[in-house]
Amino acid sequence: MRRIRAAAVGAVTLSLALAATACGGGSSTGGGSNDSPKTLTYWASNQGASVAVDKKVLQPELDKFEQQTGIKVKLEVVPWSDLLNRILTATTSGQGPDVLNIGNTWSASLQATGGLLPWDERNFAKIGGKDRFAATALGSTGAPGKDPAAVPLYSMAYALYYNKRIFADAGIAKPPATWDELVADAKKIKARGTSPLGAEGANLSENIHHVFVFAKQHGADFFTADGKPDFTDPKVVAAVKRYVDLMAKDKAIPAGDAEYAQNQSVSDFAKGRQAMLLWQSVAANLKSQGMSEDAYGIAPVPVISGKPGGGTQVNSAVMGINIAVFKNTHNLDGATKFVKFMTSDTEQKILNTAYSSIPPVTSAQSDPAFAAPATAVLKNTLATSAAALPQVPSESQFETAVGTAVKELFADAAAGRAVTTDDVRAKLEKAQQQMPAA
Repeated sequence: MRRIRAAAVGAVTLSLALAATACGGGSSTGGGSNDSPKTLTYWASNQGASVAVDKKVLQPELDKFEQQTGIKVKLEVVPWSDLLNRILTATTSGQGPDVLNIGNTWSASLQATGGLLPWDERNFAKIGGKDRFAATALGSTGAPGKDPAAVPLYSMAYALYYNKRIFADAGIAKPPATWDELVADAKKIKARGTSPLGAEGANLSENIHHVFVFAKQHGADFFTADGKPDFTDPKVVAAVKRYVDLMAKDKAIPAGDAEYAQNQSVSDFAKGRQAMLLWQSVAANLKSQGMSEDAYGIAPVPVISGKPGGGTQVNSAVMGINIAVFKNTHNLDGATKFVKFMTSDTEQKILNTAYSSIPPVTSAQSDPAFAAPATAVLKNTLATSAAALPQVPSESQFETAVGTAVKELFADAAAGRAVTTDDVRAKLEKAQQQMPAA
């Protein structure tokens, strides 16, 4: 999922969505009701530094699609803070767009509403076949054993971005490969008056992405094999505490970042106010804020020991954006043509270059645009050391409940209150109690 998302939906919201769609979608007055085969509505997620940037990137491609097919696409770029609630409302009311972007971690949750078109073998054949897409990207398109609820559009991975000048001034020769090394480097950087590591402590989804990775590195999962929440597993508790301790104990993350929720840490890094940033595919965003590519380096996210790989060496969630079609669209043929267009090799190269992401269409990855060393780090992470977030129906509630728990723990740390193992366990227990019954 993209970097500035702040999902704000609870179990009750999704339960209502599930109940409503089970009773039938009703008639739609949004894009899905459009009977004209020459018009589509499209909700795009905010991928760039602003909504205006996205419109600048997307509109020429939508105009190209209209020239090729005669179908006009009405574009709305929806901020991440609104997107999930907008989608859930649309699945409940039946009043939504024809085509939309979704964060890939939401796939199973939105699949459970029944509001999205399943991508079975026949539908995939209309866009060139399922085997065009990377297996890692397909792993975040819905619950295992079910037809995907969406098609991969942009693939992303987390990496450690570091300011070369700040590192050199602090006498640091290379980026940290382990968390202990990062903490040691943070002390050197702080001694020179610069904040070491940026974070978005009030961004629920950023919190989830990081504690998911820490849990994997501790050999833990937030859910049992049969999909039940297991937030108070001692290894999960230890993993969440280790992440929060980057602020509470190690002082690597400044206290002010506990209030960050909308890209502020990216801005701080771009302006040289922070030395390191754990972020997903952020090069285009940094460039738009005036940071040149030669001013920073990119390295794999640290692990507990050794180097990234499978198992406990996971260092990123499989991040990305999927494109979906509302099941009740009155222009299924046009919507399918649009998905085919957006996932064509040509458009994959254009769009993923613009957003510093990786094409999930494997044939597009060979383009020289994705051969730079920085891109290689992201591609290698996706191929060897990334894991999909839980593909369970309650994933969106998990993001809200646990993301909020981490937000509250960061707030305690920022206020100077001790964050103990018992504190972390209590917050996670409360989060687990907020999850819907199976």
